[in-house]
This record gives sequence, C-alpha cells and structure tokens, in this order.
Amino acid sequence: MPYHVGMYIRVIRRKNKNGSVTGYVQLAHNFRDPNTGQPKAKVLYTFGREDEIDLEALRRLAQSIHRFVGDEFTAGRGQSERIQTTLLDSRPMGGAYLLDELWRQLGLDEVLRERLADRKFKAAVERVIFAMVANRALAPSSKLAMEEWVDREVALPGMTELDVWQAYRAMDFLHDVAEDLQYEVFRRVSDLLNLDVDLLFFDTTSTYFETEDESDDSLRRKGYSKDHRPDLPQVVIGLAVTRDGIPVRCWTWPGNTADMSVVEEVKQDLIGWRLGRVITVVDRGFVSESNLRILQRAGGHCIAGEKMTSGKPAVEAALARPGRFRELRPNLKVKEVVVGDGEARVRYVLAFNPEEAKRDEARREAMLRELRMELERLKELQGEAHTKAHCRLASHPTFKRYLKQDRWGNLRIDPEAVRQAAHLDGKYLIRTSDDTLSTEDVALGYKQLLMVESAFRTLKTTLDIRPMYHRKDERIRSHVLLCWLALLLVRIAEVQTGRTWSDIRSHMQAMHQVTKSTPDGMVVQRTETTEVQREILRALRIKEPPRILKVEPRTRGL
Repeated sequence: MPYHVGMYIRVIRRKNKNGSVTGYVQLAHNFRDPNTGQPKAKVLYTFGREDEIDLEALRRLAQSIHRFVGDEFTAGRGQSERIQTTLLDSRPMGGAYLLDELWRQLGLDEVLRERLADRKFKAAVERVIFAMVANRALAPSSKLAMEEWVDREVALPGMTELDVWQAYRAMDFLHDVAEDLQYEVFRRVSDLLNLDVDLLFFDTTSTYFETEDESDDSLRRKGYSKDHRPDLPQVVIGLAVTRDGIPVRCWTWPGNTADMSVVEEVKQDLIGWRLGRVITVVDRGFVSESNLRILQRAGGHCIAGEKMTSGKPAVEAALARPGRFRELRPNLKVKEVVVGDGEARVRYVLAFNPEEAKRDEARREAMLRELRMELERLKELQGEAHTKAHCRLASHPTFKRYLKQDRWGNLRIDPEAVRQAAHLDGKYLIRTSDDTLSTEDVALGYKQLLMVESAFRTLKTTLDIRPMYHRKDERIRSHVLLCWLALLLVRIAEVQTGRTWSDIRSHMQAMHQVTKSTPDGMVVQRTETTEVQREILRALRIKEPPRILKVEPRTRGL
C-alpha cells in the first residue's frame, strides 16, 4: 500500500487561447509511491473555477474531510484536535454503480438519448428508465413503491428523486421505441461483447396478473399457465438468447397464445435483423411441420426437440432403429438416426443421459406406488357403470397413460405401457435440418436450451416480473421490456464474473454512500472497497468509484 502523506486544496492554472489564465480548484491527496519513493498527487474531487469558490472555506473543509477519512494530515491544525461530525445519511450505492457502468459500457444511455432528441420531456427520461431497470435488478417493487426506493433507499447515479408519473411517461416512451431499441441494443451488445449468434435459443413462458378480470381486446387473457395459475389472466413472453444466455430480444403476446402460433412472427422479426446464418433452437412445444419449414426460410436452420410419444411414424422409426450410443460426456451418449430418403429425409439425434434415466425410473416407481393405492380404493366392478372415482382416475393427466380396462370395466395397470415408458428413460430426441452440424453440436446445442429456462427463472424470481398490475397493453409491454433490459445487465455481469447475480448484488450492495456534516461543510463519500468488490469490478472492466463523491463547503457567517 502507498504511504499517505497528506490531503490539501490545490489550484491548477491553465492558459486560455486569448492569453488569459483560469485557475481550477481541486481536492488532492498526496501519497508516496512505494516503488519509486516519489510523491504523487491523486485528485479526489474537482470544485470548479477559482474565481467562483471560497478557497478559505474549502481549506477548512479539507481539514475536516481529512480527519474523518482517517489519513495522516501534515498541514494546518494539529492532529490531536478533534472535529465534530454528524452522520446524515447512509445508503447502498455499489449495485446501482455497477449497473450504471454496464449501462454506459453498452451504450444504452446513448441509444435512449438519441431517440429522445426530438421529444420534449421535463424529466431526464433516460435516467428514469435506468432507475426502473436498476430497481428490477436490485429491489423489485411496484412503480409506486419506487418513489420511496429512489428517495430514501438507494444512491442512483444522476437521480435523487422520482415521481411515479415520470415513470409512467417513460414507460410510454419506451413502448413507442421498443422495436428500434431492441435492434440497436442487440447491435451494440453483440459488437461490444463479440457475441456468437449462430445459435439462437427461443422459448416462451407465461406470467400472470393479480386480478381475475380478463379482456377480449387486451393482452390480459386466460390460457395455459406455466405458472400453474389457470385461474388468473396472463400474458405469454418469448425470449431469444445466445449460447451464453445473453437475451437479445423479447416478445409479448396475449395470454391465450399457443406456442405453435408464434414461430412465424419470431422468424420474421429475426430475419429483419439480417443476422446471417442462424440456427434456431426450440423445444418440443414448437415442433410442427409448418413451423419447421418457417424456421428454414431464408437459409435458416433449426434444432428442435421431438415429442417421443407423439406417435409420428418418423419418430417411431427413429426410436426403434438399432445402433450403439457413442459417449460424448460421462452423462451424455448419442447416436445419429436418418429416417427416409430424398426430400422426405429427416435427420435425428437420439441422446441418452444415464443419470437422468435413474431419476426417471425413480419418479415412475413412486408414481406407480401412488397409482396402486388409488386402485385399491376403487370398488370392483362386475359390468356395472363406472363410478365417479373410476372416471376421475381414468382421466388423470399422469395416471391415465398407465391404465387399461379389463372386460368388466375395472381399471388395471398396463404392463406394456410401463415397459414402453421405461424404454424412454433418460432419452430425448432431437431433429435438425442442418447436415453440416456434428452430432455433438446438435446434442449440446439443444441441451443449452436450458439457458432460456434459466433466463425465465431469473425473470420470475430475481427480477420479480410477476405478478403484474398494469392494465394498459402499452404498459404491460414496457414492463416486460424493462425486465428484459435488467436481465441483459444481470446476465452480462454473471457471464463476465463467473458469479451468480445474487452473489454479485450481495457484495456490491455492501458498498455505501455516506453523507456527513462538519462545522466547515458537508461531504459525501463512499465506504472502502472490499477485495471481493474489487474482483467483481475488475472482471467487468469497471473502475472503482471516486472516494469523495460530493463536497459542499459552509461559508463563514452561515
């Protein structure tokens, strides 16, 4: 560590083009370089022009700052002299500082300001949007609760207060520029991070509203709920992410939208981005012959999961084809199967995970034990009509595939159905339209679809995208877009540091902005940087924030 030798006020004079000289006042801190032994000055804060500042008041305040910063002070009053300080405020600043630096690295501030150039807003809309994004990442809350969060609970760069109506107006602006914004953000992020976008992973989820009302002419509709809340209206959200889990685009559809119906819109939107050769990776819910043809338009290709119990002839043929599995990894074995010839030719990769096979078997055995107990409770039939209990069990979404009826109408476990299910343990079938991809690339590419699922988990848990309270479609879409921007920053931080966001947030929020008052004025400074905080900032190529953030000297007589 360098040897500190003093803090002081200095004036730097610069000659102007017209020959005049202007002095600029700085708070500096001298220390002795441990390597060279030479004294060096570090500027802690710049006050402005000499002719606009009371230098004597600043010198008194510098002495006060020096005492509660705790360094040895060599000029002015004696070190033994005590100084009275009052702690006025302390609030977390590290998380917001990190997010703001990433926001600026990615050029998101410039993107928004460019689109605000021809609009007249009294509030700093770019800062309001950043505040809402930071809120999702740090302490998710409603727009109303954000007022108190900004005013009292966090130190946000460039913002000290927020009015909820400013937030709503900013959301309306965000909706107006959504399409253009997403493309520009993708372009800048992919260039800065050198993103590999030859594989794009796409999936959907749903998120619900805290109301039972739905509207035929809005996004809030009831449908298949992936949150297990079919009683509430919802919206369907789509995400496209890279192989590293960086989200590059989002979509919002009405809550009754089926997965099968969105593929063409997604493909058209991505074609408009002129990405070149892109292989789209989708889950089983999107696989139909028409969707696969859509994904292959304009030279594109796809990797898609196949439902193994679909009954499709090609799928049955692929599963029945003999051949040995080749081990790619300890928990992944694959074999390639080609079904058909010519234009009807379909390339499949059958993957097998031994560990997952054990889990499948254990889950099925537990389910069969439960099914046997349910069967024991049923009344034995002798040809009479089924009871409600029989009908309920026969239509059960999980049990029904393992049941058959005997000649008297009694339900029995079907050994053949159990055997067929066991044959599929630990396996998943993947279809691809690209013959140039290796078997390994196909299998691992599909396995990386988990990145989208991870992104959805982050949206729903860390960023608290649900439940939503907005009623206007424009605000609903803007809310999703804000969560997408927060997810973008969070995933970049996770990828570049190798840490989870909860870990990053916990460490960075320990950095506080502290406001203190002395008889000579007020100073705003931050707490010391910890080693973990330094590691996180270095990994993200972010400089440590200044030690002294703000200085306000008190003029004599006041």
